[in-house]
Formats: sequence, structure tokens, C-alpha cells
Amino acid sequence: MSAISTISELLTLSDSQYRIYDIGRKIDKISKEQFKKIELNQQPYPFPSQGHAFIAAAFWQKGSTAPYLWFIKIPLDERGLLNQGARNHFIAIIIEALGSDLSADPTQQQEALLKNNPYHFTPAQYKLAALNSIIGMELKQPASGYYQNCLSYLSGEQGWDQWQNLGVQGISDFVARIDDKALQQVLIKALPQLPPQVLAPLCSALENKKYPVDVIRSLLERLKSAIGSGESELEQALLRALATNCEHIDVATFADEYLLTPQISSEQLITLSGRCWTLLQTPARMSHYLELLIAKQDNELFTAIFKDLVAIPLIRPILFQCMRAPDRSPALAKAIGQLFN
Repeated sequence: MSAISTISELLTLSDSQYRIYDIGRKIDKISKEQFKKIELNQQPYPFPSQGHAFIAAAFWQKGSTAPYLWFIKIPLDERGLLNQGARNHFIAIIIEALGSDLSADPTQQQEALLKNNPYHFTPAQYKLAALNSIIGMELKQPASGYYQNCLSYLSGEQGWDQWQNLGVQGISDFVARIDDKALQQVLIKALPQLPPQVLAPLCSALENKKYPVDVIRSLLERLKSAIGSGESELEQALLRALATNCEHIDVATFADEYLLTPQISSEQLITLSGRCWTLLQTPARMSHYLELLIAKQDNELFTAIFKDLVAIPLIRPILFQCMRAPDRSPALAKAIGQLFN
């Protein structure tokens, strides 16, 4: 086992089936082929967050009823490539703790070694719930015990103020099944009625899923009603819910109108860059976004968002193009100059 040089190889040689997900921004599946290229530094990590790759590896062996989960946080270099030394150190820790049998129940000493792993992180509850639901669907496992209560609530059978007994896992299980047309109709009918306490975790699960135009339009209607109403946190949640559907024409059209909203807040700008970054892959929209950011007159915010966006391989060339644009404002030109001084 000492000759193992990649996480992919470690999982394969342990006779495990496995799947890889990014869970730094939202939850995005990474194919085995793509992950192998990432590990060999043949391509940058596609979804960097805070200078790191936040990876979830789900693996299981034949006959297993539930996968094991590793949550791995590996630093990236300035080009967005995986830090090979950190990745190799992670592998060495795993091999020292578990040897060749990754599915063995660790002893107390092994457990301590794994818990002290500097590359381990604990995801937020809503991400863990969403990941459990996504993996469960892919492995054709039944929904959790919270699902039926969630379905009953969203179907309007309990009263919209009776949300106290809803579980985040049940909401995630519902969203994971949103390809079902009957569930789409349940959601569309429920959306105008849902209180913030339900809508927020629902949107957190929806940010990881593609869904059809009828659901997109229903979410956009609820979002438009939240804009300017003083419900800033609800507006943010609904914006996040569109994250995986940003390339749909209805969302793109909305974004062009939204970026003209004079009262757009710093929090909404952060949400756009952190979750809905694919909206910013056109030079015109990116330029307008940067001008909105500059108008906040917050140098720390501008620097933080710039560093976040420039690390995303999809966005990096668009951002550089806008930085060099001759029609950029003097304020933007000055802020860009300060970044490199």
C-alpha cells in the first residue's frame, strides 16, 4: 500500500466502489475521470473555495448497505492545482490508520489518528443532509424516516404554520426526488405559502439540483416578491436556490434585470459570486457586477470577492478580460490597480 500516490488509487485498490463530490460551494459531482486528472495536476480544481478543494468521497464495498464518507479539505496552489504534498500526507494518514481495508471498523487508537487528520472537515448540517439524499438516490436507497412528514406538509395537509417537526433530512429527500413530476407540482403549489423557516432549508437543498422550467419560474416569482420587501435573508436563500440552473434563459434574463436593482446589497453580491458564479461568465454581466461591487465602496469586500472569483477556472479569463476593458470606470480601474500594488 506504500506505493499508492492518489486518492483514486487508494479507493480502487481497497476494492471499493466510490463517487466524488465537491461540497465547498454547493454539491457538484466530479466524475472519476475528471478527479484523476485533478489529482495528477492535469487540470485545476473546478470549484475552489477559500483556496481549498472541499471534497466528499463516498465509498462502499459489495454487499454494503451504506457508504462510508470522507470529507477532505486540500489546499490549492495559485493556479488552482491540488497541493500534492498535502494530498500525499492525507493518504499516508489513512494508510497508517486503516491499512488496506478502508471499510474496517477502526480501533480506538485508529479512530484518534483519523480524527486528528488535518485534512478532515465537518460540513454544515444542510450540506450533509443534501449529500446523504443525493447519494441515497444514486444508490437507489429508500428515503429517510423524515420524508413522509415533509411530503405531507408540502402537500398542504398540516397547515403552513405547522413546520416545527420538519427535519432538514426530509426536506433534502424531497428535493432529491424533484425529477418526479408529481413532486414538482407539490412544490409549485406550496412555494407561495411557505414560511421563511421552511423556505430557507428548502432553498439550500434546491441549490444543488437542476429542475424544469415550471419550478424555475415559480422560484423566480417568489424571489421577485421578496426583492425590496425587506426580506433580505429570504431573497438570498431564493437566489441560492437557482444556483444550478443559472444557465437557463429565464434565470439569465432575471439576472440582467436584477443587476440593475439600485438597492442590491453586499450580501446578494456575495451570493451571486459564491453560488451563482456561472451567471458571471459573460463579459457584459461581469463588468456590470464589478461596477456594482465598486459602488459599495468597500475595499475589503472587493478584494475578497475578486480573489474568490479569479480562482474559479470558468470565470478567471472573463474576469481578466473585464479588468482590461477600456470602458471600465475610473473607480474600477483604481481598485484593480490597488490589487496588484
